[in-house]
Amino acid sequence: MTAIVIGGGIAGLAAAASLTRSGWRVRVLESAPELGEVGAGLAVTVNGARALESIGALDAVRRTGAAVRPAGTRRADGKWLLRAPDGAGSQMVGIHRQRLHQALAEAASAAELTTGARVTGVVPGAAGGEPAHVTWESSDGTHEASADLVVGADGLRSVTRQQLFPSSRLTYSGYSSWRAVVDSPTDDRFAMVWGPRAEFGSLAIGAGQTYWYGYVALPAGHRFPDELQAAREYFASWAPDIRALTESTEQVIRHDVWTLEKPLPRYVEGRVVLIGDAAHPMLPTLGQGANSALEDGASLGALDLAQYQAQRYGRTEQLVRRSAQMAKVGAHLGRGQRLRNALLQLTPPNAAQRNGSKLFESWTPPVRVSREAG
Repeated sequence: MTAIVIGGGIAGLAAAASLTRSGWRVRVLESAPELGEVGAGLAVTVNGARALESIGALDAVRRTGAAVRPAGTRRADGKWLLRAPDGAGSQMVGIHRQRLHQALAEAASAAELTTGARVTGVVPGAAGGEPAHVTWESSDGTHEASADLVVGADGLRSVTRQQLFPSSRLTYSGYSSWRAVVDSPTDDRFAMVWGPRAEFGSLAIGAGQTYWYGYVALPAGHRFPDELQAAREYFASWAPDIRALTESTEQVIRHDVWTLEKPLPRYVEGRVVLIGDAAHPMLPTLGQGANSALEDGASLGALDLAQYQAQRYGRTEQLVRRSAQMAKVGAHLGRGQRLRNALLQLTPPNAAQRNGSKLFESWTPPVRVSREAG
């Protein structure tokens, strides 16, 4: 069985690793001239860790990342709204996105990699019938190939998605996220910090580094003359440890957050399947963008496409909805902060922790049951 994976990011490499472990012959088409990853850090939650384990990448991630435990939620001045009891919740792994990407690349090393490949056309074929067909451009001309399976893992602005669902549209969330990595260690706790229409968080990611993000309401496409100074000024009145992090930062990146205007009707068309941000971009308020992409990729080696659609669509759309719900009571809340904070302080910590982690802990990788693409 042959597969073409469009996109060599986290979702694409997880898919390539899963498929090659199940005996598929896989080619990865990456549009960039070199395989790599941009960005800062992330937290691998229990579901992401299980996905990594199923494709043989978890040990490498644990070696290069840092064990992190959930600590709870604070308000902007640093005072606790909800403090997690010691030992509560599933341990996470904080890691730089580049090191996660490297671990996935090693796990997917059996796949054939083609860089500088800009996909221009995808014909889905038919389940159980005609193969799918992919066309791409590179420095040496136009190329075409057919495959039993095509995986669209080409991210937020997916060419594959537009080929399959041309009416799909992205919509701006109203929020943008500063992200940075600081060369200084921190402890093993992760806490969300909520302020008016904003959220801040930081965690250890290994190698003596700390990752932080600042998710704030901004107009689409807005640019500051000095992004780092803007971030420092934005969080200048927040807790002292937050100010210290922004002041010790030397470089920052910022990306606007986009989602789909409405959910796709399905992820599978013919012999083509969409995964990761190509299928279900979500707000970062649950920290499940990369983790759900790992789930997607790990599942592909175990399921045929009908099974994949049946098992993955409801699961990931639930994560999309829960991320939006979390935003409404957290980072996106303007008025109503006092009431929300008072209610949160009355919530039993153990109950809140169980409710918060249940959606992650309920997922396990599927057992491989079929090698059929359609």
